[in-house]
Amino acid sequence: MTDQKPTADMESGKEELSVAQYESSGPITEAEKALRWKQDKRIVPLSAGIYFLCYLDRSNIGNAKIMNSSTGDDLMTETGMTNFQYTIALMIFLVAYGLFEVPSNILLKKLRPSRWIAFLMFSWGALTMGLGGVNSYASVTVVRFLLGVFEAGLFPGLVYYLTFWYRTEERSIRVAFILASATLAGAFGGAIAYGIGHMNKAGGLSAWRWLFIIEGIPSCLSAFFVWFFLPDYPENAKWLTIQERDLAVQRLHTEGSKGHAKAMSWEDAKSTLGDWRLWAHYVVYFGISTPFSSLSLFTPSITAGLGYHDLQAQLMTVPPYAVAYVVSILTSWSADHFNARGLHSAALATVGAIGFLASAVLPPDAYLSRYGCLIVAASGAFACIPPLLGWLSSNIFSTASVGLAIALNIGLGGAPGQIVGVWIYKANEAKAGYPTGHWTNAALLFMVAVGCVLLRLYYGRRNKNLLRSSNGEETRFFKY
Repeated sequence: MTDQKPTADMESGKEELSVAQYESSGPITEAEKALRWKQDKRIVPLSAGIYFLCYLDRSNIGNAKIMNSSTGDDLMTETGMTNFQYTIALMIFLVAYGLFEVPSNILLKKLRPSRWIAFLMFSWGALTMGLGGVNSYASVTVVRFLLGVFEAGLFPGLVYYLTFWYRTEERSIRVAFILASATLAGAFGGAIAYGIGHMNKAGGLSAWRWLFIIEGIPSCLSAFFVWFFLPDYPENAKWLTIQERDLAVQRLHTEGSKGHAKAMSWEDAKSTLGDWRLWAHYVVYFGISTPFSSLSLFTPSITAGLGYHDLQAQLMTVPPYAVAYVVSILTSWSADHFNARGLHSAALATVGAIGFLASAVLPPDAYLSRYGCLIVAASGAFACIPPLLGWLSSNIFSTASVGLAIALNIGLGGAPGQIVGVWIYKANEAKAGYPTGHWTNAALLFMVAVGCVLLRLYYGRRNKNLLRSSNGEETRFFKY
């Protein structure tokens, strides 16, 4: 990238990727506040609810694995899976997840967000219900792969979707509300699993089968609601007045994605793929994805290794997620407010690393202390993700390139990291306290912290160069 002034042909939808643009971040007017609140009421709860259901349907396999295992009515026993085969079933989901994120974001722009997201939602809900009927390792693996295909596009799609509605300094907190719904899903998932665990053999079905069936139904039903009520772009939002639509478009003139922008060109793709600083973001996101994945899938197993068993282990997964939810929201608000996304992510990654490090060095039977460390580790690992995503999307300036970069970040950075996450908590280390998992997550989170600091220094240097070459003109600088 070169430090030059931007150009943008807004009427034709052509935007320049490789330059910083004019600064549009000034004092927000009362009209903008009213508009933003109106958008928030329509977009944020619906987006968070969609991701809540997605995450619930993705992670419930961890609950199914140990549900009623003492009576032999669990997923592992009834399908005849070994621990290695279970890990393969988790990994195959993430392979599909990584492969289909980029094409999904392209289709989201081509087909309209409401239509594409509703289609994905109905599909993954139906597949989750289908998991209630599996009887073998092969069937679990096939359904999990298809589940990954349809869930792949949701989170990068929602992050991309927000860029059509919000300015850069407004995104991290909203990404946090969406991502934090995953922590709520983790908390509620444990509580729901606890309740459904008492339905064992109701109607002749084991409780883990009821878990998949019951948690898949809301996604299918909600897809119809999303089809009709999720707004696509501010340019054609009929629930906004003409004046509000004009204001929504005007406030994002230089720093938001455009509903009328052309689809991705080869030049957009080459510019995005050849920008090395974006690859630095992807490497950082790889580092955070392993703890995120491993906690998502193995928290029930980790709590079971802390002296809790069966349904009690399900219930004890709730506090780590509940605390992580609060920490994520507060961190993201502060990161946007102080324009310090990189440093906030670095700080929280360090906190998470310390939690995992302490878990690794404590004696295996120090149950209470290690449970406290799990809460600290989950809070740090989850809370540094929204600022990272807001930081990336804030420093890309083409509608097509934002969608590609977000998908690459989560696909090339996130998916491989999540694949690593399925292997590090080894079943044969349960009695030792899962040291491999804790040490790996600690090391990767320290890497995330260092990477964030280095990127912050890089953007600081770039902004100094922009300031020197601005010749007194108003210039948009890179976000921190």
